[in-house]
Amino acid sequence: MIKNRAKQKKFNIVIVAQAGRLSYEAVIFVTSFKRNNPDFKGRLFVAEPQPGPKWHSDPRIHDPEIRDLLEHFGAEIIPFENEHFGQDYPHGNKIEALKALPKGEPFVFFDTDTLVTGNIEEIPFDFDHPSASLMRTNTWPTIELYGPGYAETWKSLYDKFGIDFDSSLDLSKPDEYWERYLYFNAGWFFYRCPHEFGRLFTDYAVAIRDDGPETIVCQNLDPWLDQVALPLVIHKLGGARKTVPDGLLDGKITCHYRVLSLLYARERDAVVQELEEAIAHNKIKKTIKKYDAIRKLVYQKKGQKIRTMFDQNKLPRKEQVLRNRIKREKLWMR
Repeated sequence: MIKNRAKQKKFNIVIVAQAGRLSYEAVIFVTSFKRNNPDFKGRLFVAEPQPGPKWHSDPRIHDPEIRDLLEHFGAEIIPFENEHFGQDYPHGNKIEALKALPKGEPFVFFDTDTLVTGNIEEIPFDFDHPSASLMRTNTWPTIELYGPGYAETWKSLYDKFGIDFDSSLDLSKPDEYWERYLYFNAGWFFYRCPHEFGRLFTDYAVAIRDDGPETIVCQNLDPWLDQVALPLVIHKLGGARKTVPDGLLDGKITCHYRVLSLLYARERDAVVQELEEAIAHNKIKKTIKKYDAIRKLVYQKKGQKIRTMFDQNKLPRKEQVLRNRIKREKLWMR
């Protein structure tokens, strides 16, 4: 019953794109989305930052062929202004882009380096209880020998914003183990209203950056600021670690590949096939082959060479091992 209601509820999808790599990744996202969601009931937005004092140069997508492709496959390119972030912290685009979406309409944000491999409307999103990707490692905070631990660091942030800390804990994990504390990858997240979510996300991120508690004075917030603020937003809005079933996002229906070389190294055969088929058409190829990583890895088949270097069923536990071997073969490309 819940699944049927979720499938009937219309929602929007948003990614962010700008000049350079993200514009090419946006084409991959949009073409793979259209292939697997031909009858999507919502709207597909590509949010684009606009030139202004927060940017050294014009961040908009300059290539008219890319803009034409995105619109041909059903995307609506919408502008947004950077008031708080920009050139110095482009990850903040995902925070500020939310204000450009229709108010009061449920949304799902995806990082642009995501491949869509299934029907997103099959996912029973609970838009009243937000969540985000758990495909993450213990990247923040960095615990020093004589510095504050995980509990003290995270609690200071919850206390700063008047959010209950204890109810955010996963008590099945031991004290001072990083997974005990709410922490997400910001590769996807969702909620019932982008303006409500975006306002909190902006307020928390700016306050952490400009006036964080003493416990984080020595912590690196670049690029982790979005992932530091995100669990606070989700917990404040009544969300949790898992409000959608496992295995759909970052699984059967989407793949957050992050780097094309890593996609070829570790993803399942169906993901590689989806990537190559989604951008096989000559109209797409002639536009996005301008980008070296796509031209060499996909169209010149060098990605298949990466694939033969690893057993996808027995991958190294650490991503750095993959990276180092790919770099030795001079095949590391985003």
